[in-house]
Amino acid sequence: MAFSRESVIVDFKTEAPRTEWRPPPTDLGGVRVAVGDLLRRHLSPRVREVDFLDSDCGRELAERIVSFTLGGKRVRSTLAWWGWLAGGGPDHGAEAYAALSAASALEVLQTFALVHDDVMDSAPIRRGVPSLHAAHATDHRSRSYRGEPARYGESMAVLTGDLALAWADDLLHEALDALPTRGEAHRVWRDMRTEVMVGQYLDLLSQARAERSVSVALRTDRLKTASYTVERPLHLGAVMAGAPAAIIAALREYGADVGVAFQLRDDLMDVYGDPSRTGKVPGEDLAQGTNTMLLASGIDLAREHGDTAALDLLESVGAAPVNTTEVALVLDRLGARDLVRRRCRDLVDRGVAHLALLDLDPAVRAGLTGFADSAART
Repeated sequence: MAFSRESVIVDFKTEAPRTEWRPPPTDLGGVRVAVGDLLRRHLSPRVREVDFLDSDCGRELAERIVSFTLGGKRVRSTLAWWGWLAGGGPDHGAEAYAALSAASALEVLQTFALVHDDVMDSAPIRRGVPSLHAAHATDHRSRSYRGEPARYGESMAVLTGDLALAWADDLLHEALDALPTRGEAHRVWRDMRTEVMVGQYLDLLSQARAERSVSVALRTDRLKTASYTVERPLHLGAVMAGAPAAIIAALREYGADVGVAFQLRDDLMDVYGDPSRTGKVPGEDLAQGTNTMLLASGIDLAREHGDTAALDLLESVGAAPVNTTEVALVLDRLGARDLVRRRCRDLVDRGVAHLALLDLDPAVRAGLTGFADSAART
């Protein structure tokens, strides 16, 4: 039987998509719904392609990519859309549809990053359910497959992440073909992918070296999280719209500051957050010995205060099992928690200040200000 590849539902170069499409409201919820619809339209044919080649692979890998991607908060795609609007892009028509489709590729990229990150961190839980490698390992055991379940699970997760990365690239490139700014937008995408890899490298290396450095932690946060979570999505959107250099610079400065605050808040949530809200096992960073600003600051403060008991406990993080509650109390007592909170607030205030001189749509300004405030809400 000949295989006839089903094309993506929309022709990005026509005046309007071939299926009815309504421009999203500017608010986070509205963009979230619109991006979800686009992801279903663009990814469903890709699942069918894999399913035609092998139905088991379609079910075990391709369908899980879609399910995982649709389960995200769609922060990155929303920021890219706000960057598009801030850069002067239209909110309706074929170019707007292409821009939002390109923005939705960020959600598939996020799937790749999280699936691989869970493997590297040996994280058993993601969004309140077993992480992908853990789920595959469980399948291996229940089906009495040969070999090592953990190895099988990790290998399947790596394949899933690789396929998600390929699909993210495909979706972005297909969407950008309809925009005259595609060359500049491709360069932003290229730089962002490289930055997140370097950030992940620094994260792993600092764990192996047992580094406890505030400066290294912040540099890692800048590359691993701030870049592809906030700064580059805004940059991508603005560049797609052909924004002036001053607007791009201001959005990137906002994104770098708020993006680091976003990661610092996540570090605090790892230690002090409610698992029912975070969807993760508490203390994963502590178990892995991750070099966070919170931990590094705690060690610095323990040395300054001459608190040898606290220093011994904090320096054992990553080398031996520790009681997360005990570590949390010590970090709080030393003042590390408040120090990180203040850094979050300072970064957010500085980031929002970069927007002051921009002539932004009121809804976009409100969205960016609200997002920044959420990053400081620790």
